[in-house]
Amino acid sequence: MLKNHNLKVHSDLFKQYTELRVQENRELNISLIKGNLVRNTKKSTGGVSVRVNNKGYWGFSSIPSFNSDGIKKSIEQASYNANFLQSKENKTKSTFQPSNPSFEMDLTTKKTKFTQKQIMEYIKEVDSYIVNKYPKLSNREVHMQCLDMEKKILTSDGASLFSMLPRSIVYIALILEKNGEPVRITVPFGGLGQFEDNFDSPRNLYEEIDKTYNHLLKKAEAIYAEAGVKECILDAKLAGILAHEAIGHTVEADLVLGGSVAGDYLGKKVASPLISLVDYANEYDGKMCPVPVYIDDEGTDAKDVVIIEDGVLKSFMHNKESAQHFNVSPTGNARAYQYFDEPLIRMRNTAIVPGKSSIDEMISSIEDGYYLIQPSNGQADTTSEFMFGVTLGYEIKNGKIGRAIKDTTISGIAFDVLESVSMVSDEMNWSAGGFCGKKQMITVGMGGPAIKSKINLGGR
Repeated sequence: MLKNHNLKVHSDLFKQYTELRVQENRELNISLIKGNLVRNTKKSTGGVSVRVNNKGYWGFSSIPSFNSDGIKKSIEQASYNANFLQSKENKTKSTFQPSNPSFEMDLTTKKTKFTQKQIMEYIKEVDSYIVNKYPKLSNREVHMQCLDMEKKILTSDGASLFSMLPRSIVYIALILEKNGEPVRITVPFGGLGQFEDNFDSPRNLYEEIDKTYNHLLKKAEAIYAEAGVKECILDAKLAGILAHEAIGHTVEADLVLGGSVAGDYLGKKVASPLISLVDYANEYDGKMCPVPVYIDDEGTDAKDVVIIEDGVLKSFMHNKESAQHFNVSPTGNARAYQYFDEPLIRMRNTAIVPGKSSIDEMISSIEDGYYLIQPSNGQADTTSEFMFGVTLGYEIKNGKIGRAIKDTTISGIAFDVLESVSMVSDEMNWSAGGFCGKKQMITVGMGGPAIKSKINLGGR
C-alpha cells in the first residue's frame, strides 16, 4: 500500500518548489464475445515522479520504483533539469502562491473482495442470461474494466494527498442482424467504486438489459433521420459529451493560451440564459461525483469551476502556471494518469446544471424533431466545432415519440447549439465510463440534464 510510504523523509531534498508523487494504477480487463473469453488481463503500473520549478522552468523525472534511492535520484534529476533550462533562458518568473491543503480519500471497498475467478463467473452469468432469454441475437459482448488509481503526493509547500480512486465498469453490447447488416446497442453499467461495490449480483443488471433489448428491436426496424437542422432533445449522455468535448476543452487555460475560441469570449454571452455549465471538483448536490478530486496532482485544493453562468462565459480551468498567467487562483484541474505523466489541465466532472422542465414536457413541445439518446465516439476542436455519432434515437411527431432512427451524426458549433437551447430538464444523470485523451488518457465524469436545442443531423 502506498498509504504507508512516508514521503516527508525526503523533504530535506526539496531545495526549490517541488512536487513528489508516488502512484500505482491497477487494471483488470475481462471480455466475452458470444460467450467466448477473448480477454483476461491483469496488470499494475507504478513508480515515482518529481517536478521541480526554478523561476518558471520545470524539470521532470520519473522512475518505475518506490524505493528511497529511486526517489532521491528522481528529485536530483528533476532539479538538474529545471536548473539547466533556467540557465539557458535566465528569465525569472514569480513564484507560485504557497498552499498546503491536506486530504486523504481511500475508497477501497469495505466488502469482501472477489477473486478474479468470481468476477469471471459473474460475467459468465450475465452472458448466460442474455443468450438464454434472447436467442435471436446474432452476437453479444460483455466487457469488464476495473481500474484502481492509488497515489500519494507531497509538495515543498507542505500540501499532501493520499487517494485510492477506483472505477469498475461493465459494458454490454447486444447485436441483431437485419437484412444482412448488424444492428447494435452498447450500454455501460457501474462507475465509481470497486467491483464489489457496483456489482453484487448479476440480477441487478437484468432489467436494464431487457430495456436495451427492447430498444434494439425498435432500432432493427429504424428509419433514416431526415438530414438538416432539426429541433432535438439531447439526452443527458449526449448533452454531457457536448459539454465535455466541445465546450470543456475550449476553456482549459492551456488551450486558451494556444488559441482556443473561448479566449475571446470571457465575460460575454455564449449560450442561452438557461445554460449554466460547471466542472465539478468532487460533489454535486451533496453526493460524490464519478471522479472526485479533492486535491489535484500539483497539491492544489480542488474547487468547482463555473464555466458558464446563465449563458455568460465566466471562467477557465487552471493549473498553477496558467492561474499565474491570468492572475487568478488555480482551480485544482492539474491531473496525471500514470506516474510517468506530468500533470496537465484536465476536466473532472463536467456537466450542464439541471433546469426546470420534465422530459415529458420537452417531448410534447416538439412537433417534428428527434429525441437523441445514446452517443458513440466523436471529435471536437478548439473552435468548438464538433461531430458526434448517435447510436440510439427516436423521431418525435406531434409531441409524441415515434419510430427509432438508424445510426446518425450530429454536428455544428457547440456555442451556437447552446445559444439555441429553449428547455433544460430537471434531472442530473452522470456517465462514468469515459476516458479523455488529451495527450494522456484520464478518467472523467460527464453528464447533466437533457437539453432541447436546434442541431444539424446527418441523414442517409
